[in-house]
Amino acid sequence: MKRLSTFIVLLAVAAAYISAAPIEDCKCKGKRLYGRVKIVDADADFDVRVVDASPDLDVKIVESFPDRCGRWQIVTSHEDFSIRFVTSFEDFTIRFVESFPGQR
Repeated sequence: MKRLSTFIVLLAVAAAYISAAPIEDCKCKGKRLYGRVKIVDADADFDVRVVDASPDLDVKIVESFPDRCGRWQIVTSHEDFSIRFVTSFEDFTIRFVESFPGQR
């Protein structure tokens, strides 16, 4: 019985890592990771965790021209994609930066 419960826990952990959507060419799940971003509490396009080290994407908040990888303009409507901040089971991790945004 103990072996079965250990196996189930390991399977759940492996599934969490496998289900994480990788970032390739500054896209995740087919959506580009720059542009107008809306922060929501539910039904987000991406679940995002903010970290201090080893992020998948460095993000710079801009007021205009969010036209390159990692440049996000926070909006309340007409977004390109939406995000929800989570502490676990994220699609990808981000770190807020003042310069050199983009994929790591």
